[in-house]
Amino acid sequence: MDAASLALAERSAPRYTSYPTAPHFSKSIGDAEMRTWLASLDPSASLSLYLHVPFCASICAYCGCHTKAVRQEAPLDLYAQTLKSEIALTAQATRARRVTSIHWGGGTPGILGPSRFAAIVSVLREFFELAAAAEHAIEFDPRLVDAGLVEALAEAGITRASLGVQDFNAHVQAASGRIQPFETVARVVKLLRGAGIAAINLDLMYGLPKQSVDDAARTASLAASLAPQRLAVFGYAHVPWFKSNQKLIDAAALPGVGERLAQAAAMRAILEEHGYEAIGLDHFARPEDPLAIAAREKRMRRNFQGYTIDAADALLPFGVSSIGRLPQGYVGNAVDLAGWRRAIEAGGFATDRGVGFTREDIARADLIERLMCDFEVDYGAAAMRHGYASDAFDEAQASLEALAKDGVVDMQGRRVIVTQRGRPFVRLVAAAFDAYLQSSAARHSSAV
Repeated sequence: MDAASLALAERSAPRYTSYPTAPHFSKSIGDAEMRTWLASLDPSASLSLYLHVPFCASICAYCGCHTKAVRQEAPLDLYAQTLKSEIALTAQATRARRVTSIHWGGGTPGILGPSRFAAIVSVLREFFELAAAAEHAIEFDPRLVDAGLVEALAEAGITRASLGVQDFNAHVQAASGRIQPFETVARVVKLLRGAGIAAINLDLMYGLPKQSVDDAARTASLAASLAPQRLAVFGYAHVPWFKSNQKLIDAAALPGVGERLAQAAAMRAILEEHGYEAIGLDHFARPEDPLAIAAREKRMRRNFQGYTIDAADALLPFGVSSIGRLPQGYVGNAVDLAGWRRAIEAGGFATDRGVGFTREDIARADLIERLMCDFEVDYGAAAMRHGYASDAFDEAQASLEALAKDGVVDMQGRRVIVTQRGRPFVRLVAAAFDAYLQSSAARHSSAV
């Protein structure tokens, strides 16, 4: 591994699932803005719905999600009831009804069980038009899935299931606090396909404690043997200052930056050998998959769920800590469970942070998204497309020229093309256009 690549990999940058990024959300956005922005949605606007379920049976040591362990039924009953109230509240605040995409995240939403899940979907159907939904996706922990839950998911209209795998090696699982044999995942994949849920994603990780390049390659090979339609390969972000459960991980057992680069490269090579196309920064898909087609046609998008073909006019958030996007800006729900519930029970929105877009934010978000999705952008043309002069974003040139010297990008006037060598570092390229980054004290994960 050359010194320049190691130095780049040690740098940090946001993941750019939004712009402005979450650390720049303000407490000035609340119930009033949420109501006004929802009311202004055109009745014909297309909607994407995100529902967050912040519960797991236990907390994995590596987890960076907003979740908590629950082992009793009462908290699940109460959460489901509040979620249904929030759905009704939101629907009453907007005339828009046409849903084109639904995504359940967590935690593991499957922990709700068949009856609660079906009841929540029934409320969604009562208040929104779901017939046009091209995708209804759910993430879950395979260890908590049985035939009854899969049957309920199929009856509710789930079309895509994303299974958290991370790693298939026993010693890595033990060091990461998640014991999940290959056979467990294979059983769930078989159940899903048997129920007609054929679109299956697997989430893998590199950079985990005690994980080697061979471990990463073995995980990728076993994952590919299950023939999922898509895979995501994420680098473990060790942020114990943000997620206290990660203090359980022995930092000395974590791979160094050179090892992380090698692990990512090994997983990519294995998946490409199995016929998957590399999509964006960290996704892989079958060539015939809609995401792969969108990537080739340069119409792929990026949002809080990662890479997507979802182009809805608005993303509506449901559940504690959930984040949404409306034409005027981002809105985020309270991150504390009690605060979220109190707001909804009082008949108000739990919105307690967000950011209203400026014209410049929209322009910069556009070119950052194209970089993250297409690995290239003409930032002069992007500026003009948003009503600016072609040189409006030239302040990025110094950073871009430095990246060009390291072989990360090629420059053709104001056209930036990320090289094959530079693709693992595309977040650093995007950061050159981030007007908020230099003034922020926020800590971000490593670029690779």
